[in-house]
Amino acid sequence: MLPLSRVLLIGLFSSTLSFAAEYSLLNVSYDPTRELYKEYNVAFAAYYKEKTGDDVKISQSHGASGSQARSVIDGLEADVVSLALAYDIDAIAQSNKIPLDWQKKFQYNSAPYTSTIVFLVRKGNPKNIKDWGDLIKDGVKVITPNPKTSGGARWNHLAALAYALKHNNNDAQKAQEFLIKLYMNVPVLDTGARGATNTFVKRNLGDVLLAWENEAHLALEKLGKGKFEIVTPSMSILAEPPVAIVESVAQSKGTEKVAREYLEYLYSEPAQEIIAKNFYRPSNKDVLKKYSHVFSEIPDMVSVDSFGGWQEAQKVHFSDGGEFDKIFEEIKKRK
Repeated sequence: MLPLSRVLLIGLFSSTLSFAAEYSLLNVSYDPTRELYKEYNVAFAAYYKEKTGDDVKISQSHGASGSQARSVIDGLEADVVSLALAYDIDAIAQSNKIPLDWQKKFQYNSAPYTSTIVFLVRKGNPKNIKDWGDLIKDGVKVITPNPKTSGGARWNHLAALAYALKHNNNDAQKAQEFLIKLYMNVPVLDTGARGATNTFVKRNLGDVLLAWENEAHLALEKLGKGKFEIVTPSMSILAEPPVAIVESVAQSKGTEKVAREYLEYLYSEPAQEIIAKNFYRPSNKDVLKKYSHVFSEIPDMVSVDSFGGWQEAQKVHFSDGGEFDKIFEEIKKRK
């Protein structure tokens, strides 16, 4: 029999000994969020470690938003998704991997930050591009991704359409003619927003890039300092990139709790600061006000609700045989 003192020591040791759990999350995201989530993941892992004692390793997957959604539908085991538009998460929800009411799970319709579409031009703005109307001029080369695959490109398309409708008294035929002329000035359609940025910045192709606001700032600050300028158009669109837990995956992996914390922490003040520093517009009004000098005022900001919401916009404009396909059929005829 062990001495009583040794029994007590063993009992004390075993009662205080604990092991940290280890979790692995996969965040499947769209093209331009690499830098944002690289920084955020470090901050969240430190926060979660301090709060729970557990370790979290977060992996990232990036690509065109529509393609990323398709990958999750086809079996990519994402714990969470952070995509360019609600339609892409709706598509995953239709596959029963995410609840249909996913937008009610987090604040602001599950959009912890917003963005918009601006123009990136070369230093000195040699083509004097100031607004959407300048994009259809002869000799202007416009870089934008393909709306069939890129969420950012769909925001670009709808922003251009909103401008065309407003400046043509809501004449749909004249607005379509505007878009035909715009796309005739597009030399290449990359699959995603980052690919389009690389085409403009690294391949030196085009006079203007239709860009997410954060992508434009990234190019300005890190990809080509002193080589570019941001032009804020008179009219643009309020982009609300949403997030969601892929509950079917998280439940099977036992990561649902940490996945929920991962997305909820995006709304915290420290995370909102990270969001602002990476040139996304934070949902926290106090943080947004603090960084107001970073974000340009756009006089006329429309919403996807102007087009009936994403389900309707997708059906009318970007589905097979929709308005985008009709535009390119017309362009083929003219060429």
